Amino acid sequence: MDGENQSIFLNNSSPHLPDRFSNLEDIDVTADGSPVLRSFICLVYSVVCAVGLLGNLLVLVFIRVRQERKTSSINFFVLNLAVTDFQFVLTLPFWAVDTALDFSWPFGDAMCKIVLSVTVMNMYASVFFLTAMSVTRYWSVASALKDRTRHKTVSAKWVCAIIWILATVATAPTSIFASVTNVTGEKLCLLRFPGGQSWLAVYHVQKILVGFVLPMSVVSVSYLMLLRFIHTRGMKPRNPKRRSRVTRSVTVVVLSFFLCWMPNHAITFWSVLVKFNAVNWDKSYYLVHTYVFPVTVCLAHANSCLNPVIYCLMRREFRKKLKDLVYRG
Repeated sequence: MDGENQSIFLNNSSPHLPDRFSNLEDIDVTADGSPVLRSFICLVYSVVCAVGLLGNLLVLVFIRVRQERKTSSINFFVLNLAVTDFQFVLTLPFWAVDTALDFSWPFGDAMCKIVLSVTVMNMYASVFFLTAMSVTRYWSVASALKDRTRHKTVSAKWVCAIIWILATVATAPTSIFASVTNVTGEKLCLLRFPGGQSWLAVYHVQKILVGFVLPMSVVSVSYLMLLRFIHTRGMKPRNPKRRSRVTRSVTVVVLSFFLCWMPNHAITFWSVLVKFNAVNWDKSYYLVHTYVFPVTVCLAHANSCLNPVIYCLMRREFRKKLKDLVYRG
């Protein structure tokens, strides 16, 4: 089979298997149907779902139910991040079934739109909240204020509301163009843009820039400015150990997001170059998208269960509450 007619993952059509097909009319849908690979993906989705549900639920309980009345802005962002990741892992059983059926969608067109939109929206929301956490950490240290008054809590709520609105707007193309499409007798849940490859490439660029490059740039600048501020001002904030622990936990969460999502976005960018004919399609591209890309998708999804684990294990108050919960049980 020549390169033009191969089953190549170029569509970024579903977030559980982005960059799927370049030509829906000319596809060999069995090219990526390795039972071993599909079994591995299903296993990863099941583990991420179980760990993510438990971990994010614990974070929600600890912050929302057992936390003191006075909640910091960082904890408020963590609360929303836990809600985001909790919603995301709820979509994984659908993708696990879809994968087990060799990427044949059995849940109908309405559920395709809903599940696909929720998945993409929560991807955007996660990185936006991580960005807000980094900027807030810099601002709190730079302003030399350990605790904010009620005004700051209200401000954090407004920021979270804006983040959810931005995530919803960024997801609009997915909500509009997601549909179940019949491809060589198989029903696939994917994006179908009327403009073909050009609009699909623009969609990819939006996802890479808005969902990764720009947020990670803001995060990097925030931490560089934070380090510069501390070194130049010689600032010694009150309760430096507590501030150091919070800063370290936020840093690890952001780094885990970068390491989990960077391979996925890198290969997606490769797809964009192929769509714009800036890079030629070749055998290495096919092999990477067939066997490596699904692994990067699993790695990206695993990030949704890493955030609560990091916060529960790295922060003393969470460890203490978890220990009390276990002993009380």
